[in-house]
Amino acid sequence: MKASVYTVNPECPSQEAVRAAVDALREGGLVVYPTDTLYGLGADPWNPHAVEKVFKAKERKRDKPLPLIIAEAHYALRLVKPSSSFWRLALAFWPGPLTIVAEASDEAPHYLAWEGMIGVRLPDSIVARLLARAIGGVIIATSANKSGMPPPRTAQDAMSMLGESVSVYLDGGPTPLGVPSTVVIIRNDSVEILREGAIPARDVARALRG
Repeated sequence: MKASVYTVNPECPSQEAVRAAVDALREGGLVVYPTDTLYGLGADPWNPHAVEKVFKAKERKRDKPLPLIIAEAHYALRLVKPSSSFWRLALAFWPGPLTIVAEASDEAPHYLAWEGMIGVRLPDSIVARLLARAIGGVIIATSANKSGMPPPRTAQDAMSMLGESVSVYLDGGPTPLGVPSTVVIIRNDSVEILREGAIPARDVARALRG
């Protein structure tokens, strides 16, 4: 089935485009959408068949975790067991380009956990948060590229790699930051940087010091 492409204003996407993307997600399809960092490949994280489609479309190994975007900070409680360091970083950088990996909650989809951990982010992106809110507050947020290829800053870049494995593309133009989020992992309230991206490591350290 041919993919549908909608041009959207990332600050005020049309109801038609959002509805088409949400319908695709609810039916177990994949959606490419703009975030504040790069273009994301989205699916319903509570649908294991949809999650499998993400791995297949990206040609991604199953031992590599899929991060999640949340519509509001409180949805993190459905996915992880937050510590004091978690909330200190969330208050400092959310909404924004920080992914926090923490111990998975009992309610979280077990097939998305990696060594008992799940990564979550509250982006500074109206489109991403609208989609997440429409399907229960959470959406898969992996980069919209084939594994090993550069992550896309435009919908066209994503299309060239993912093609018709995606049901709906939301084209919001080049993303503002154009670089991945910074990723930190919290174990026993101790923080380690897994990937330095849009937020410098020094800013993370400064936030943790209060």
